[in-house]
Amino acid sequence: MSEHADKQPSGGEGALTAGCLLFLVLVADVAAGLLVVIVLAVRGLGRMDTNSGQTAASAPSVDWAPVLGYGALALTVGVTALVLLWIGHRAIGAVQMTFCAFLAVHTLASWP
Repeated sequence: MSEHADKQPSGGEGALTAGCLLFLVLVADVAAGLLVVIVLAVRGLGRMDTNSGQTAASAPSVDWAPVLGYGALALTVGVTALVLLWIGHRAIGAVQMTFCAFLAVHTLASWP
């Protein structure tokens, strides 16, 4: 029992570690989100160029890229949240779960 108590960081170190971990996870999530936005923007620009020569009779195909992009991002954030909750960072995991819920709602809203 005393061995486990020796390995526990003090309150200040634990808060600093949790804060740094939260910052790193949020920066990684923002970077992944920007990557999804850039890919979808480039894909949209490509679709604008090809749609200019279409006639009114041909219907555009269903674009599943936003659903797949936001869904993959929501899944990644959700798995990260579960891992953070599993290792004991409850506050950071709760923030991640909130982002995961927001992304899941956004994914369902972009469903064609």
